[in-house]
Amino acid sequence: MSTEPRMTNLFLQLGLDADEQAIADFIASHQLPADVMIADAPFWNEGQQQFLAEALKADAAWTTIVDQLNESLHEDAVKGKA
Repeated sequence: MSTEPRMTNLFLQLGLDADEQAIADFIASHQLPADVMIADAPFWNEGQQQFLAEALKADAAWTTIVDQLNESLHEDAVKGKA
């Protein structure tokens, strides 16, 4: 049985703390400039980068959740353009 793609499960998959507050804190403290793609962010280790890149490339079940995380990590950059 595969893991259901949800934000908490994505954080678990990435080896990160997956409770609601930890996810919110991570997103708030890891905002990215508009021109940095999620898989290229400097705070991921090699395994995390590979997982994210493959999830996006493969259009896998994880793609939607990775896209949501990507949007969240770019919130400040998007607000700055508005």
